[in-house]
Amino acid sequence: MPTMRAILVGAVDSSQVALEALARSSGWTVAAVVTLDQGLNGRHSDFVDLGPAAAKAGCPVIRVDNINRDAALSAIGAVVADYIFVIGWSQICGPHFLDLAKDRVIGYHPTALPRMRGRAAIPWTILNDEPITAGTLFWIDHGTDTGDVLDQQYFHVAPDETAATLYAKHMEALSAMLDRSLPALADGRTPRRQQNEACATWTARRTPAEGRIDWSAPAENVLRLIRASGRPYPGAFTQLGETPLQIWAASYAPLGNRHCARPGQVLETCNDGFTVMCGANTAIMVTDWSGASQTPRRHALLGAAER
Repeated sequence: MPTMRAILVGAVDSSQVALEALARSSGWTVAAVVTLDQGLNGRHSDFVDLGPAAAKAGCPVIRVDNINRDAALSAIGAVVADYIFVIGWSQICGPHFLDLAKDRVIGYHPTALPRMRGRAAIPWTILNDEPITAGTLFWIDHGTDTGDVLDQQYFHVAPDETAATLYAKHMEALSAMLDRSLPALADGRTPRRQQNEACATWTARRTPAEGRIDWSAPAENVLRLIRASGRPYPGAFTQLGETPLQIWAASYAPLGNRHCARPGQVLETCNDGFTVMCGANTAIMVTDWSGASQTPRRHALLGAAER
């Protein structure tokens, strides 16, 4: 069986998972890794430098700022490859890029396509309270996450799922799908299942600013935002006076009818954290935070700088 040659485009954890899968697959050779120019790591909160892994795999690295620029297209086009895998790359693949591989460009999307096409899929999965999701390998076409499905792996989303735990589940799903799809592709089998447009939904881009906590919301909503915005993403945040305060983990705090306080007011402090009043007579206990050198004092008002 001839060895298949692949180009991998990416710059985050999922890209490294894909590189490792390609490197261990007996029917494949990584012809080149395309990743970000050095100094552009701030483009992704989950950035991974693929240089060391590429060196271990014995393949060249092409560094670009945009895969659709002429210089990038020329460098990528000079590499002889059977497939291009675009996994962990935020730019849309333009028509000239897609022409480099002629219907043999494969991507990964962390939802059950056609559901939740678009950006920030992992945070939106938690914010939307999805009970089940999937990872999807698909054939990239001229749309956005609209191409035929190559493979899908479903799994449950836990009620207390965080961005970090959901991210890890996607890395496992991606690795498993590549381990079964790469041999099939090398053997000449190219599964393609058309997406059902009647089931399509879309997710919008999220910015770090959308992690700001609205303390007037019920505790359930605040906790969901904290879980969705946490590592490897920038985090949910508030302010303690003029000091930014990132909140990474919290839990529901039963109140009964024993407290009268404003939303955002610190009710109690202890060695493990501090309790904050939310809307609808609910509260949370913050157990992991950063940005403030000391635990907020009792009765401090979080978010005060924005009021």
